Amino acid sequence: MRTSAEATARLRGAFVGSASGAVSIAAHALGGGEVSPGQSSIAMLIAACTIVGVVVGARRTRFGIAEVMVLLAIGQAVGHVALTMSPGHHHTTGMTSIMLAAHLAAIPLGALLIRGAEIGFGRATSAANRAVRVLDTRPAAPFILRYAVPVGPLAAPRRLLFSSGSGLRGPPPRH
Repeated sequence: MRTSAEATARLRGAFVGSASGAVSIAAHALGGGEVSPGQSSIAMLIAACTIVGVVVGARRTRFGIAEVMVLLAIGQAVGHVALTMSPGHHHTTGMTSIMLAAHLAAIPLGALLIRGAEIGFGRATSAANRAVRVLDTRPAAPFILRYAVPVGPLAAPRRLLFSSGSGLRGPPPRH
């Protein structure tokens, strides 16, 4: 059975890998790079982002926003390099300012979204585990009603109860 940390790590790896690929394609296209689905660079991008996702998913440590931002930056750099390695790559200016701005804007936004998804996933699995535990409980034994009051003649009241009257207990009377 997988642990919650292992499942969260795999989810993080899938998000970082897929976000890196998607942002690399979008930033590359915004910056003037030519991206067509038939190019070999897309296959290289998919392979590179898959490797990034697997490497990130293999680490089971808990990450904060800063660590996820670093992972996204590395993934986007790998994705950008994979897109520029194709033989038919046409933009020669390297990374344009628009492309760089798109990459830099996507890093914190993606990190926030990924971290939010991790927290939401943790809460959802926790709630599901609690619900399964509640539903898995076995039914209690049937309740049998037993009378606590004996049925039959009542016992005679004791003399002390009849003669108790008003005793000396309590505050003194007011005059």
